[in-house]
Amino acid sequence: MLAAWLVLCSTAIGAEANRVAALPLSVSAASGPTWKRHVIDDSSRGADGVKLGDLNGDGLPDIVTGWEEGGEVRVYLNPGPHQAQQRWPRVTVGEVGSPEDAIFADLDGDGRLDVVSCTEGSTRTVYWHRHRGDMPNFLMPEQWSTAAFPATSNAQQWMQAVALDLDGQHGLDVVLASKGENASIGWLRSPGRADDPGAWTYHSLRKAGWIMSLIAQDLDGDGDLDVLFSDRRGERSGVFWLENPGAGDNRHHAPWHEHAIGGLGREAMFADLGDVNRDGLTDVAVAVKPRDIVVCLRKPDGGWSEHVLTLDGTGIGNAKAVKIADVNRDGWPDLLFTCEGATGEREGIIWLERQPHGPWLQRPLGGPAGVKFDLMQTLDLDGDGDLDVITCEESDGLGVIWYENPTPRP
Repeated sequence: MLAAWLVLCSTAIGAEANRVAALPLSVSAASGPTWKRHVIDDSSRGADGVKLGDLNGDGLPDIVTGWEEGGEVRVYLNPGPHQAQQRWPRVTVGEVGSPEDAIFADLDGDGRLDVVSCTEGSTRTVYWHRHRGDMPNFLMPEQWSTAAFPATSNAQQWMQAVALDLDGQHGLDVVLASKGENASIGWLRSPGRADDPGAWTYHSLRKAGWIMSLIAQDLDGDGDLDVLFSDRRGERSGVFWLENPGAGDNRHHAPWHEHAIGGLGREAMFADLGDVNRDGLTDVAVAVKPRDIVVCLRKPDGGWSEHVLTLDGTGIGNAKAVKIADVNRDGWPDLLFTCEGATGEREGIIWLERQPHGPWLQRPLGGPAGVKFDLMQTLDLDGDGDLDVITCEESDGLGVIWYENPTPRP
């Protein structure tokens, strides 16, 4: 199947060749306006990650976040463009120790999204938060229940989760990843009665060091979802993907073949997928310590071409996350970059403007406020036609925030 997909890709590339431009490999510091920051919520401690999903079915992406030091998992309902600059309506769907990641997923197949949270520290358990009340009342915390998956209890420092159907049975399963001692990537298999957390079973796929990104994507074109991940520690650090062997094989717990992408042997942080060079293929960008962005361009033969962009580090922190997005609406994918350790006057979030010719232009975005930022989401929150940036800041009290894109209307 992979070989057939590569032939199709080669044919498609011929049609796309006139759109491909050489990837700039240098970065030049440039000026620009600081984007206006809006607070979604700053009332707890240690906001750690933002994931999206439409909880209430109104067509607007909502946010779920774990507050690591606050011990809360919260959902924020998108109020729409006219109220997005105000603090968003919120609900605490569960209180758990050291939540590191949270996602939306309908695990029991009842047509409404649940929340799955991963915890590290001394908790080391994955939790299922379900809404038990009437559909319009998502903001009532008493209508949410929290239950642990016993197969994960006090087992590993769980860092990331992504939901997908791996075995073609009983709805969604959950791929999990962790860090530290006994760390792994594996999956929680949904049982015949999916609403029974005790019946879910965990099956390991790969040992790990410290998993940052965990992304479901069909990377071999065979119609099922593979898993891309970045591992920042251990003997096999870098960015890789695990090839899904298919539903039938997964029922018998067949191994998943691992493919290397790039950043090997380096401290690879959060990664993102997108068509960086506009050739019709999905590329990978990853933030790498200390202040690099490693761009891995997909080749027609299925391999990867690695390119390293070293940022001007005089006024920024250390690498945390990268996002591929056209934020200035010129048709070229730009790169957003967040940092940790952005103390003093250092910036914790910036962007790199892609030029068709010449270097990437490293421009300010968030200013000096904030120290430890995280992964990003891009959405047009204010309805003006450009992409704004949602992120969170963990240690300086900024909380869950979004930055308003100042690009003027065309």
